[in-house]
Amino acid sequence: MDWNNVIAYLQEIFSFDSQRPLLFTQFYFWAFFAFVMAGFSLVSNRRLLRNTFLFAVSLFFYFKTSGLFVFILIFSTLSDFILGQCIYSAKSKPKKKLFLTTSIFLNLFVLSYFKYAYFFTDVYNNLFHSDLQVINYLALWANNLTGGGFTVDKILLPVGISFYTFQTISYSVDIYREKVKPVKNVLDFGFYVSFFPGLVAGPIVRANEFIPQLYKKFFLTKRQFGIALFWILNGLTKKMILSDYLAVNFIDRVFTNPLMYTGFENLMSLFTYSLQVYADFSGYTDIAIGIAMLMGFYLPKNFNSPYKATNPANFWKRWHISLSRWLTDYLYIPLGGNRNATLGTYVIIGLIALIVIFLAGNLWITLCVFVFMLIIAIIATLFPSTRKPIHTNINVINTMLLGGLWHGASWNFMIWGGLNGVGIMSFRLWKKLNIYQKTALTALLFILFIGLQLGFPRPVFVIGIVWTAVIFFGTFIEMLYVLFSNGRPVKWIKTSWSIFLTFVFITFTRLFFRSGSNLDPSQANSEAWNTAQNMVAKIGGEWDWSLVGNIIIQHRNVFILFILGMIIHWLPEKFKRWYRYNFASMPLALQLVIVVITLFVIYQFVTSELQPFIYFQF
Repeated sequence: MDWNNVIAYLQEIFSFDSQRPLLFTQFYFWAFFAFVMAGFSLVSNRRLLRNTFLFAVSLFFYFKTSGLFVFILIFSTLSDFILGQCIYSAKSKPKKKLFLTTSIFLNLFVLSYFKYAYFFTDVYNNLFHSDLQVINYLALWANNLTGGGFTVDKILLPVGISFYTFQTISYSVDIYREKVKPVKNVLDFGFYVSFFPGLVAGPIVRANEFIPQLYKKFFLTKRQFGIALFWILNGLTKKMILSDYLAVNFIDRVFTNPLMYTGFENLMSLFTYSLQVYADFSGYTDIAIGIAMLMGFYLPKNFNSPYKATNPANFWKRWHISLSRWLTDYLYIPLGGNRNATLGTYVIIGLIALIVIFLAGNLWITLCVFVFMLIIAIIATLFPSTRKPIHTNINVINTMLLGGLWHGASWNFMIWGGLNGVGIMSFRLWKKLNIYQKTALTALLFILFIGLQLGFPRPVFVIGIVWTAVIFFGTFIEMLYVLFSNGRPVKWIKTSWSIFLTFVFITFTRLFFRSGSNLDPSQANSEAWNTAQNMVAKIGGEWDWSLVGNIIIQHRNVFILFILGMIIHWLPEKFKRWYRYNFASMPLALQLVIVVITLFVIYQFVTSELQPFIYFQF
């Protein structure tokens, strides 16, 4: 036996390679999971030993994904375990609040340092015309201690830090609210925080949902095994057939240089990206749910066919459900929700307005922000009945803006979040109008965009003309139906039309989301804005319609896959549940045959380089 080869092999296994993080789509991961299941089978009925074992392998998984950032995870685990005990045992309300505030501050400080250092530095430099540079103080201290060569002029983002930070914050808040008792054993708590299936990209697991599972015995029926296997295959198919193929063969190329492609290709890259990001993120969640289920644990549902949503508010009840619930329970409701406004409501919207004004450095934008806020204040003063809806909408905007900022430390994510907030508010106003008011309003908006395009020609106004014309057409047809049929529009037609409009709106907001993804935080703002501008210029510019047919033929595989993916997505939920449970009820031999066939098909779509999951960067 060549011991040098053995040592080299062990070093490779137990070392971190930033170019080869541990992904669900790697064979290496499934070898790791086979080892985990082998060890799990030996300790599955010994609760503390089982939880300790899974805590240890979860730390190893995170190390193989993020290297030495595993110590940040350990710090977060230990600090919140101790503070959770302190919150629970404190005898007075002020002491409980003190420990809760400490927990929230520590979590947000660590998250802000790694995720928002460039963003805050950029804001500061613009406000005070300075030239501060971001310094990685942890790397600097490590160099002083070890004499190592860590890079000090760049801060890397630990994978999954947003997910486990929100998870530990919810734990402390729920103890304070007396919704859950603290975990008594630090090993059990560490397992809750770091459970590897959902560690790096969610779903965000609430303490009151998962902690009771820590103390349950392992139990897995044949049908549960079949369901778990289905979710794993479903997730791998979404990720490697839909997401990766669409990204590598079309989407990434267009977003890298939009000006090299036609307006039609830019438009289609947006629509295919909507399917890609769903297939990628929900694919990860499906795999995570399946893996956890094989070990007897249940992660919450994170997606519910989001592109079946009939309005922006309904979309956010179907998309990234664990984050939406978290923002609702720990941000929107504490700010006042749909009841009233709090001091935090005005502080947040005021700070955001000030930052926008200073960063824009434009007199017209400053004037517009000031006039808009003045109008809102006058309306709320003169018409007391409007105060509640105004407060509700401000809370919605605050929540969506901060939700956008959670996704990334650049302005494009705030714009994306803000647009979603505007969409939710617009729908709330829209549903209060009758069909005649809706038709008149869309006609006025259509005329307004035509006037703007005639007076100040811009590609964005062309897009506005097309969009308002589409909405006007739908409302006008509905109005005619109501007038001449003396009844309501056919329900399925109205629902389909609402789904179409919502899907188009959500797709266009993702222009800003995708533009800033996969970028260095220090360059994200300028590059994302340029990409978004270039795509708007191409989509809203003149189209050479003679090229469309050739483009469809050239990218036919991409477009066929997109259409098939959307058809499957829009299948009735009853039908999906039917084939899911039928698979779970099959004999194991038949399931094995389907697994082999599915993996063979997936292998045909494997790209030359494995693509990381999109939400790893958040």
